Amino acid sequence: QVQLVESGGGLVQVGGSLTLSCAVPRSITSINTMGWYRQAPGKQRELVARISNGDNTQYARSVKGRFTISSDNANNTVYLQMNSLRPEDTGVYYCNVAYWNSFNIRDAWGQGTQVTVSS
Repeated sequence: QVQLVESGGGLVQVGGSLTLSCAVPRSITSINTMGWYRQAPGKQRELVARISNGDNTQYARSVKGRFTISSDNANNTVYLQMNSLRPEDTGVYYCNVAYWNSFNIRDAWGQGTQVTVSS
């Protein structure tokens, strides 16, 4: 089971900023997409942002214009810059990589990092 390593979560006030990082093992080579999901208490996990081919990005409507996803392919790292944070952004954020393995798409996940936005 491939494990991703996330960092950067924490407690921040409304309007503040945080940057999440996710290190992807070098054993993963044929990456299809890299992304961030989040799960708020009592809710289902949802897509926050996703990137493919280095610059093709997709965002949830609720974060568009406030969050930016980027990737550093040389270091196999994906970032999520979060600005103008709101209480509803609170949740556990998970890094995800979809990659090719023997003609199948497989998913790797991080352990999750808590983001708490206080009002």
